[in-house]
Amino acid sequence: MQHQLKDILYGISLISVQGNTSVDVQEIVFDSRAAKAGSVFVAIQGTTADGHAYIPTVIEQGCHILVTQKAVEVPAHVTLVVVENTSKALGMMASLFFGEPSNSLKLIGITGTNGKTTTTTLLHKLYMELGFTCGLISTVVNKIGNTEIPSTHTTPNPVALNQLLAEMVEAGCTHCFMEVSSHAVAQHRIAGLRFEGAAFTNITHDHLDYHGTFKAYIEAKKGFFDELPADAFALTNLDDKNGMVMLQNTKAKKYTYALKSPADFKAKVIENQFSGLVLNLAGTELWSRLIGDFNAYNLLTVFGISQLLGQDKIEVMTVLSKLESVEGRFEYIRSNGGVIAIVDYAHTPDALENVLKTIRNIRTNNETVYTIVGCGGDRDKAKRPIMAQIACEMSDKVILTTDNPRTEDPQIILNEMMTGVEGQHFKKTLTILDREQAIKTACAMAEKGDIILIAGKGHEKYQEVNGVRHDFDDLKIVTELFKKLEK
Repeated sequence: MQHQLKDILYGISLISVQGNTSVDVQEIVFDSRAAKAGSVFVAIQGTTADGHAYIPTVIEQGCHILVTQKAVEVPAHVTLVVVENTSKALGMMASLFFGEPSNSLKLIGITGTNGKTTTTTLLHKLYMELGFTCGLISTVVNKIGNTEIPSTHTTPNPVALNQLLAEMVEAGCTHCFMEVSSHAVAQHRIAGLRFEGAAFTNITHDHLDYHGTFKAYIEAKKGFFDELPADAFALTNLDDKNGMVMLQNTKAKKYTYALKSPADFKAKVIENQFSGLVLNLAGTELWSRLIGDFNAYNLLTVFGISQLLGQDKIEVMTVLSKLESVEGRFEYIRSNGGVIAIVDYAHTPDALENVLKTIRNIRTNNETVYTIVGCGGDRDKAKRPIMAQIACEMSDKVILTTDNPRTEDPQIILNEMMTGVEGQHFKKTLTILDREQAIKTACAMAEKGDIILIAGKGHEKYQEVNGVRHDFDDLKIVTELFKKLEK
């Protein structure tokens, strides 16, 4: 794919231009190591490194087209474009370079702390079942139709993102359902994209290691809605206390959904069992294989979006009743001995509380609830004691263990979690550093009817220790342990 530089600068706030903009551009890069002749190098000022520092190296490598947000000295043969914000320019340039693919799709963005993956995945499954060809961009996997493309970030970088959207258009996709993380908004990864609509799930304590304050985290989520065009829709969760904050400055058409408040899209949970949910959804009874109030919200979000996109209500509800849980989201298995194990991605205080509330609503109180949970390293430390506190308050037995310690000492993470365990809960709390051993211990202790929640990793098939990823799959481990215990 080749363009002239001037064609991919349209709409960008330029401060100055030095040199020829009628030069051919074969690719856009922001990693200095990839820059070469024919590349345009966009210098990004990141949290750990500043792309501007690598400009001499980039020029040595034969790259003679630069986009910066600082005035720099360059040789006369180099084209230098100085812009207000290179992160924003990168997104807009990538969109133009790949033929503005978001204009050829109905692109729907889902943001919020919890529920993004389930909602986007259910939307993709729903629309594929309804006969559409559509794309999915999620934490777990990216899809073009039913073809899977591995996912590395919740929201890919702007070049990869626009390339993926262009491939979706090429493959005949009419819709794309996309998770939009707060990082992606703050880093302008979605700049230049045109969204048909956006939905907000909820907002709770997460990523404060990156955003600094809860207010900044809310502002990042809200920034997504602030940029929506007037002909898009903005759908928000009215039951979340920050739900209406999201819509304050948006030009998009505003809609609400709720379980507890009057809203444009309303549902009520009639039954909540391990076999599934029964909902009164928009005046019609719907049975779903999904479990728990949090999934009632996810189903309601999906239903609301389908209606705003003009789908038939009965057709949508028929498909929704067939859809199964998303991988690593309240996945449960029952041993022959009658022990239930639930694997869930819950890695924030709110998500853990929601899963444990769901278990509490379903249990009979004659069984013991075991919670196995850890906290990731190199991430938001403030949530560690809160996670342990919630686990202790809402479970009968708790095993604190490792999650992905990354480059941190796992024992220090556990010590920080233990600060949230109050004196009356000491007796029921164990700390076991080895996650597999923690799962084994719970399985050995559990009796018929007991429930084991293995929280934090969900769909992940690895554990990251000292920056190295090792094979690790919670569901696979507990399934194999159940088989061994039954022999």
